Amino acid sequence: SAETLDYHHGKHHNTYVVKLNGLIPGTEFEGKTLEEIIKTSTGGVFNNAAQIWNHTFYWHCLAPNAGGEPTGAVADAINAAFGSFEEFKAKFTDAAINNFGSSWTWLVKKA
Repeated sequence: SAETLDYHHGKHHNTYVVKLNGLIPGTEFEGKTLEEIIKTSTGGVFNNAAQIWNHTFYWHCLAPNAGGEPTGAVADAINAAFGSFEEFKAKFTDAAINNFGSSWTWLVKKA
């Protein structure tokens, strides 16, 4: 819903950015990219940086009129790995439901 998106953008995402911006000055992370910070940090710096990346990734995945069954190479890869799109959806949904926190779950292809 619009309310959920507003809350995640204005409250959660913004809070992570403000917190990380307060933790970085005067540290070895100053001037580093978000990805560099995530790869080399721990604790609060890592947690806030990772949540910023997580939310940014989510915003970039949203698209009008998106969704539905994939076609082409993505469909072929899903069918090869899961047997069918329906089986993929069942396993993906189960993983998301059982994922602690926001339940955001990604399908990732190894490079």
